[in-house]
Amino acid sequence: MKIPPLGFGLGLRTDHYQHIIDESPAIDWFEALSENYMVAGGKPKHYLRCIRENYPIVLHGVSLSIGSSDELNQNYLNSLQNLIHEVEPEWVSDHLCWTGVAGINTHDLMPLPYTEEAISHVAERIIQVQDKLKRRILIENVSSYVNYEHSCMQEWEFYAEVVARADCLMLLDLNNICVSARNHRFDPYEYLKSIDATKVQQFHLAGHTDNTDHVIDTHDHDVRDEVWELYRAALRQFGFVSTMIERDENIPPFEDLQAELDVARTHAVEVLGPDLRSDVGLGAG
Repeated sequence: MKIPPLGFGLGLRTDHYQHIIDESPAIDWFEALSENYMVAGGKPKHYLRCIRENYPIVLHGVSLSIGSSDELNQNYLNSLQNLIHEVEPEWVSDHLCWTGVAGINTHDLMPLPYTEEAISHVAERIIQVQDKLKRRILIENVSSYVNYEHSCMQEWEFYAEVVARADCLMLLDLNNICVSARNHRFDPYEYLKSIDATKVQQFHLAGHTDNTDHVIDTHDHDVRDEVWELYRAALRQFGFVSTMIERDENIPPFEDLQAELDVARTHAVEVLGPDLRSDVGLGAG
């Protein structure tokens, strides 16, 4: 079972901690980067606790390295488990990728070869993580810039099969679909058509850098028109799904991000109708 939609959220960033605490903006929920808070104390943890008192929180990781050939990092999982116990997030997510091998962290989200062997490997590791955390997790599609010679299927086929076998859920990043579609010259709408609506728990929206012959997932621009159009298509296909905007660089004032989130809200109401708020129980954003 999926958790009912939370509404419209933003990524929690240090630039905005004090504004959120002082102003209590009309945002439905926040997504916190797990690794920033997997510590014993400190100011980030203090701010997270304060914000958690007034808003639902979801945790989003970048270091699970679910696709690596290394053993799962039990120290990392123990720290994540402790954070989950403390924060009580609505859900926990990470990426369909590998971030390191032989104990070395690349600090990047590296794509996987789309093979049967990789599906079996990743699905089994997700099951292990879910057993450890005693909850289903969300797995996010990543942007990519290279192909593997051994890949024998499309990315969306690989993603869908991993999620089905692991019985996890999807964090569908619509910006990443647009980035990879441009770089690998596939139809992003065909990608959406392959996805099981019962598996989609969350959407990510973000901006990217367009270099004409390729695009890079930089999270330092406003959401681009092609991502908004794909969002509208996703709403038509999946109905309302918890939606948030990521911004990691060139971070604007909080009010600017809030205004951009209102654009997402406007698109959702236009596609799904004016009764959207009461239908999914959204807050007063």
